[in-house]
Amino acid sequence: MASFIVEGGYRLKGSIEPQGAKNEALQVLSAVLLTQEKIVIHNLPDILDVNNLIDLLRSIGVEVEKLQKGTFSFQARQLDTDYIQSAAFLHKCNRLRGSVMLVGPLVARLGWTVYSKPGGDKIGRRRLDTHFMGLQKLGVQFDYDTALSAYRFHTDLLKGTYMLLDEASVTGTANIIMAAVLAQSRTTIYNAACEPYVQQLCRLLVKMGARIEGIGSNLLNIDGVTSLHGAEHRLLPDMIEVGSFIGMAALTSSEITIRNTSVADLGIIPDAFRRLGVQVIQQGDNLYIPAQEHYQIESFLDGSILTLADAPWPGLTPDLLSVMLVVATEARGSVLIHQKMFESRLFFVDKLIDMGAQIILCDPHRAVVIGHDRAVRLRPNNMTSPDIRAGIAMLLAAMSADGTSRIDHIDQIDRGYENIESRLNALGAHITRCND
Repeated sequence: MASFIVEGGYRLKGSIEPQGAKNEALQVLSAVLLTQEKIVIHNLPDILDVNNLIDLLRSIGVEVEKLQKGTFSFQARQLDTDYIQSAAFLHKCNRLRGSVMLVGPLVARLGWTVYSKPGGDKIGRRRLDTHFMGLQKLGVQFDYDTALSAYRFHTDLLKGTYMLLDEASVTGTANIIMAAVLAQSRTTIYNAACEPYVQQLCRLLVKMGARIEGIGSNLLNIDGVTSLHGAEHRLLPDMIEVGSFIGMAALTSSEITIRNTSVADLGIIPDAFRRLGVQVIQQGDNLYIPAQEHYQIESFLDGSILTLADAPWPGLTPDLLSVMLVVATEARGSVLIHQKMFESRLFFVDKLIDMGAQIILCDPHRAVVIGHDRAVRLRPNNMTSPDIRAGIAMLLAAMSADGTSRIDHIDQIDRGYENIESRLNALGAHITRCND
């Protein structure tokens, strides 16, 4: 099991560019199953989750060719239906939560598929009701096969309909869209997720010949077509990496330029860090973070304590609350972090408390952070990463600490961040990967 040994206390300097967006990659990779023609995708990040999904696509018969770093072509001419029903397929699905987005494309392409309960981060319940109920409304029937320990899906005909989603699930919306583009007649999806990555999926599908109206809103109208064709697509920069780098600069009092961030697609992320007192200066499509000895958390206008809470787009993404929580530990002032979507994502704060952070965990969803304004340096600690986002938050805390920390189970970090230690060491960090 690999670990990071992190020597903290070093200031960083220089520029860094975010990788391609992980969450977008998992969606558009699933979409290659909707056509027999070639799809070329640029800016794919070299991370575990993306590589595992590419390996899964290969296993079911997709022809995959690496054209250059970050650029691959995919052609799903003929799928291996025997493999899709095998225990090996279900095992690979179980190891990768993003594999759930194969259900919609496979049902649209084959009229059936099987799927096991996915794995992924240890952040509490992550229900799949929106996926299954949305597909059911399109005419998909499903049941649970206890002998196979998997769900079976099948349909004689996908037919468009109106649906009001019970939650604005990003992956659920993506799954339904990918089935609806090949359904008969019109599908209307209300309360659809409208994150930039869902917009990107829709734009790729339109390039492939799909007919989608309302892209960027929570009301989508999709007129089904009989077939889709090849296309070329480039991923957006990863907004979670951008936010992680902003937090890294603040925690280490470092001067960092984050290049080519697609600022227009960051939503309120820069402003959320500004509310924590972090200077975020836009320079064209770059973000410049100057070195700050101190940063002051804002209060609400009535003087009450600031609350940062996740919400569906264009609200604040839940994937950055762990980073923002760590940033707040070194600030002047207090903030309530309210993680609404996942019930176990804040449990990593006990390790931060061991490091000297002043945090009150109110319940599984809320934590109050009392910033110590660098009056006390964080102590080094030995930690284990429970999920991708807590892992990067632990890494940033270790980089700020006075001494050497160890982070185990860093394959969780590798799932979402490409070659992170080399990229940060190039800025002046001291991070060593070791394999026990």
